[in-house]
Amino acid sequence: MAAYFDPSSPTAVIISISLMLFCGYAMTRIANLIKLPSVTAYLLAGILIGPQCLDLIPAQIIGGMDFLADIALAFIAFSTGEFFRVAALRQNGAKVVVITLLEALTAAVLVFVAVHFLLGLNLLFSIVVAALAAATAPASTMMTIRQTGAKGDFVNTLLQVIALDNLVALLTFSIAISVVHAAMSGNVINLWSILEPLGINLGVMLLGVLFGLVMKWLLSKRSTDNRLIIAVALLFAFCGICALLSISPLLGCMSMGMIYINLTGDDKLFKQLNYFSPPLLLMFFVRSGLNFRIDALFGVSGGMDGVSLLVICLMFFVFRFIGKYVGAFAGCAVVKKPKLVRNYLGLALIPQASVAIGLASLGARTLGGDMGSALHTVILAASILFELVGPACAKLSLYLSKSYATLEDVAPVEEVTATGEVKSAAQLLVERIQKIQKELPPPKSYDEENEQAFLDAAEEQQQALRGLKHNNLRRRRIF
Repeated sequence: MAAYFDPSSPTAVIISISLMLFCGYAMTRIANLIKLPSVTAYLLAGILIGPQCLDLIPAQIIGGMDFLADIALAFIAFSTGEFFRVAALRQNGAKVVVITLLEALTAAVLVFVAVHFLLGLNLLFSIVVAALAAATAPASTMMTIRQTGAKGDFVNTLLQVIALDNLVALLTFSIAISVVHAAMSGNVINLWSILEPLGINLGVMLLGVLFGLVMKWLLSKRSTDNRLIIAVALLFAFCGICALLSISPLLGCMSMGMIYINLTGDDKLFKQLNYFSPPLLLMFFVRSGLNFRIDALFGVSGGMDGVSLLVICLMFFVFRFIGKYVGAFAGCAVVKKPKLVRNYLGLALIPQASVAIGLASLGARTLGGDMGSALHTVILAASILFELVGPACAKLSLYLSKSYATLEDVAPVEEVTATGEVKSAAQLLVERIQKIQKELPPPKSYDEENEQAFLDAAEEQQQALRGLKHNNLRRRRIF
């Protein structure tokens, strides 16, 4: 495309955005046929139209889209804040905190040991990549819960752990980035290097609380369409302030969402934003795919002391998987959770995509050079692997924990073959899982709620415009 348009021209930018949106959507249609998650489809679309394959998007435009990471993560973090309801956290608050700390930090520690000591990689790179191991993607697990209608102590604990998990991941990542930044600037790493980012993050969270209070005040007694406009404006404003101060907006946006939901109980705004945000999230993930370096993944990076990025990716995948399971198991054992929760909670925490990819973009920006590029490539590749196995692990954990009906009840199958031979336990299990996959209703309910909330806003806007037009006509008749 660069051969026909000036990359800096509005025409090239508009066509590039259109290509990203259309190709991202088209790839999800293909991905649905082979049961791939949407995030994976977006990443693959970015790889396809990026410099590694068709080279349809100019490098200058790709480089000018850094702001997408901040905006997309702001929406993700604000939506995560919805799950920090005080009433729900009071039930298992202390227990959930213990479980979350152990599963998140165990994964981070094991990945650090594997990357730094087993592979012998740079200390700063190892710190950042280990911090990213703590994050968990809630979307896949929550969609699986909705599909199966799972309920009970296991599901309640899981939802609360997922909500707190990303808070721990953000704090861990913020400390890691601050330590790395201090080291790269030539400053001495000491206790202040750790306390300073904690203080900064506390300040960001307090600013988010202030924005949450302002949001509540501005949105009270507003029409639905204006509420959506104000909410988006506040999120953008918060991102702009954080960008000006060179800090991550994630914790602040999360606290903004938490304050708003607890003060108002208004989950309709979150549904409207969830229906509004997909194009932004699509462009963010496609843009991540545009930056994905396939050649670097299968080659040997000089910046990584000659270690293949594919090896780093596989080590990250394996040790994070082990860390999540072992940490969740240990946390449940410490707080004396029931056996079914203790044994299978870790499997439901395997998915990793949105938050980790966003943080990787920020980390790559901080590290820069070969290390930054390597970090981004490793996390993107690992996220694809986690999105492939994560939903299956989440569904298996819900079944094994008996959070929904037994497999035999949900998917009865013939226990003998047509020739009269008794089927093995493995054959019966495979057939039942395949039957469940075919019979599960499509996950429309949540999307329909978001769509209805968005349509309500549009309808109110139309009514307001009709009322304004009617008043204008009356005034003309009077005068």
